[in-house]
Parts: sequence; structure tokens; C-alpha cells
Amino acid sequence: MSSAFAVDTSPELLAGLRRRESAAFATLYGMFERPIHNLAWRMLASREDAGEVLQETFLQVHMRIEQYRGDAPFWSWIRKIAVNMTLVRLRTNKPPHGELDDDMAAETSSIADCIDLEQGLAKLPAQTRSVLWLHLVEGYSHEEIATEFGRSLSFSKSQVQRGARRLRDLMQGPDVQPPEQELRHAVA
Repeated sequence: MSSAFAVDTSPELLAGLRRRESAAFATLYGMFERPIHNLAWRMLASREDAGEVLQETFLQVHMRIEQYRGDAPFWSWIRKIAVNMTLVRLRTNKPPHGELDDDMAAETSSIADCIDLEQGLAKLPAQTRSVLWLHLVEGYSHEEIATEFGRSLSFSKSQVQRGARRLRDLMQGPDVQPPEQELRHAVA
């Protein structure tokens, strides 16, 4: 499964970030603004909160760039920071702000499916929505999710199972049970 975060960064860009060059950070922001914002928005169901997560993520990148060791792709490191910032906001935040914006349709290739999916996700509890998103879209394993939430492996598995079932019910009615692969295709 491909992630919007799978963006190559050049050694020159990384060197510029380590030298704290504003042009390097501007380039980085341009590369990762949309993936980070979309990740946070889909997990939190709030554009306002997603914007704050975006800013918090880049602040953390700026403060911690020396901690990037290069043993994994840079996009993986920045995605982990974005997920952590989103989970912090999820733990400390009030319930989602409301309905989804109509402009989501312009950002997708399968408009009807994505709108249904986004509306279905928005109706799920925040924790369940986040676990589903991390597992089905971002490709996190159950072990990684359990670690991120500080919970057991069975927590992740049960959240995915119950959340996917509830999402299918919301999207298609309780009698239709598409396989998980179709659900994964709808969110990809």
C-alpha cells in the first residue's frame, strides 16, 4: 500500500534542514503540508485541529531535526511525528467539530465513495476512526497501533474489526458485508 508520505528527500535538503535554512524548511513544508493535514483531518474530523497538528508537526521537526539518524526514510520519520501529534490532540481534544466539508469531493478520484467513507468515518468515535485510518490507510500494523495508543494488541484488532463493521453498516446498511479488501480499496 502506497502512502502519500512516501516522498523522497534529497541529502541536500536534509543538510539544509540541519543547518536550519529557511528555504529548506519551506521546501519541506511544500512537500508534506498536504499529507500531514489530510492525515490529521481524517483522524480528527476537524480542519481546524488538522491545521494545528500540521503546525505542531513542523515545529517538532524543526526542534528535533538533529534526532533524525537516517536509518529509515525521512518521510517515515515525519509521518511518525505527525501521527504522534494527532494522537496527542485526539487524547486531549473535545469531540469532533461537526460535518465534513464538501470540498473533500474535489480531492478524490472516486467522489461518491470517498464522500460516503468520510461521512461514515466522521460518525465513528474518534479513537475507532483513528485506529481504522492508521491500519487501513496508513498501513500501520496492529503492533504499531497498540504501541502508539499505549494499549494491548487485542485493542487494535478489536477496534479495527468493530470499526470496519460499523463503517460498513453506516455506508451500505447492515445486510451488505463487503470484504475488508473492498474497504481498503475505497480508502486508498
